[in-house]
Amino acid sequence: MNVGIDLVQISRFKKIPYTGNESFYQKNFSNEEIKYCLKYNEPYKHFAGKFAIKEAVKKSIKEKLSLSDIITFHNKRKPYVKIKKKDLKLEVSVSHDGDYAIAIVISE
Repeated sequence: MNVGIDLVQISRFKKIPYTGNESFYQKNFSNEEIKYCLKYNEPYKHFAGKFAIKEAVKKSIKEKLSLSDIITFHNKRKPYVKIKKKDLKLEVSVSHDGDYAIAIVISE
């Protein structure tokens, strides 16, 4: 088992608004992830949370991956992760508070 954790400042994403910076978001997030975040009044806290999850995944598996290889999704408010072309068991948790989003990932 390995553990990865990451902390992201939400204001970093607020400084890069989606409109006008679509290429940045498309480079780091899937279309489904973007749609998920944009449906909220405060999309940048969700982008920061997903980014933290992806970075925590990279730290937990110690394997070179791009952020676009890591897909996050939610089912009944619980976050999940899939990695393209890999079958790994990953447990994930994400939280937001103030200007920060934090994620922890445990890989088996």
